[in-house]
Amino acid sequence: MMLNGKTAVVTGGSRGIGRAVCVALAQAGANLALIYAGNAEKAEETLQMLSEYPVQAKAYRCNVADFEETKAVITEIHKSFGSIDICVNNAGITRDKLMLSMKPEDFSTVVDINLTGAFNVLKQVYPVMAKQRSGKIINISSVAGLMGNAGQVNYAASKAGLIGMTKSIAKELAPRGICCNAIAPGFIATDMTEAFQDKPEVMNAIPMKRMGKPEEVAALVAFLASPMADYITGEVIRIDGGMAM
Repeated sequence: MMLNGKTAVVTGGSRGIGRAVCVALAQAGANLALIYAGNAEKAEETLQMLSEYPVQAKAYRCNVADFEETKAVITEIHKSFGSIDICVNNAGITRDKLMLSMKPEDFSTVVDINLTGAFNVLKQVYPVMAKQRSGKIINISSVAGLMGNAGQVNYAASKAGLIGMTKSIAKELAPRGICCNAIAPGFIATDMTEAFQDKPEVMNAIPMKRMGKPEEVAALVAFLASPMADYITGEVIRIDGGMAM
């Protein structure tokens, strides 16, 4: 129970990697404020899973791309839980197309959720952690943000931007004892990657010849959120089966 009494905010927490992160943090003793975009049923399923642990957990519906909506939700979370000790920016979408056929709204929508959404959340979390002089920020980027990917100009740009944001915030908040790191997953078996899970060319691109599990990413999040990672900041840690070596 390394995180006993801590409060974690997890965006995109209703399913996939976000759900696994919520469970891993609850197993470590953290209270959970999970933010979801619209699927109340999936959010409730996650809350049911969290009810197995002796922690507080509550779901908040929020479009993180909306600054005022995000401000209201984070303010409510801080008021309800009393602190925000861990922030996991996991909310993300794809609108994959080759650049030739990508519409401006395909680009802006992905950047608004994946990158601006993280900014909107951190804009509210930053002063809370700075005043506490403690906190852990973990941004879920992607190997696409490190190496690019055909058909993902929008997604790769948003995830690369998240890495730049991570390093900049890490430098700003390090003097106050706050750590900010990014995780760059490769192919992880979730709804988002379902279309790729049986493709031989995908498996051939991964040295370990398998997709990762959401729980494997969640375990890394839990480590970075724990006291064992108090001297790690500004890092981008790949979890991709060797894909981006």
